[in-house]
Amino acid sequence: MGVAVDLVSSGGVKRTELELSRVFNLGSATRDPETARAHQDEVKHIGITIAFDVPAPRIYPMSTQGVSTASEVTVQTGRSSGEVEIVLYMADELYVGVGSDHTDRALEKVSIVWSKQACANVLAPTLWRFADIAAHWDECRMTSHVGGKLYQDCSVAAFLHPEDMLRILSERTLSLPKRDFMVFCGTIASLDKTMGFGADWAFEMTDPVLGRSISHAYRVINLMDELKPGFRVPVSSMDL
Repeated sequence: MGVAVDLVSSGGVKRTELELSRVFNLGSATRDPETARAHQDEVKHIGITIAFDVPAPRIYPMSTQGVSTASEVTVQTGRSSGEVEIVLYMADELYVGVGSDHTDRALEKVSIVWSKQACANVLAPTLWRFADIAAHWDECRMTSHVGGKLYQDCSVAAFLHPEDMLRILSERTLSLPKRDFMVFCGTIASLDKTMGFGADWAFEMTDPVLGRSISHAYRVINLMDELKPGFRVPVSSMDL
């Protein structure tokens, strides 16, 4: 089943069901490597190890079934969190939007790739035609909130330009499709430089030049909480 979104261009709005052939998540996709360091330190503090021997931006292939525009997502641990990210969608041309790469931080200590597969890639169900905002792209901003509190606030200019991300992805993959693929483009540290946890997440991208925004919110449901105490199996061998 595809993901339904609104593709917005200067010519109007087109409701479309995306049939994704590939999904990729990027890590440390900032223009200045130092900008990514604070988020790297943020995850390091909770025991997560990044493969620094692999050149940034690091590419994590994802299941196409993991992309969701739902207002609720399910997890199996209380140690998961979201983050605001640029999202690229290549169709007949490039579209941009905003999303949250929700991640199981407990599992991330074992495998970054597996931890990202364990949770949804949450997508706001509106995408803008990139050609309509290319000339003022760097003026767009992104924010995220957890539990109603501002968590992240940054300019898209902190990240590699969308065209550079697509070029790098093409150079580093063996068979990138010409179209119908999506890229979640990495994130930066929270405002207080600590990893946030909570049930309610919201994120937004704003375009001050055209006076518009894309926003979305979702609630995290921990499935293990639905079991009575004494009947909850360990999430991992580390819990035994």
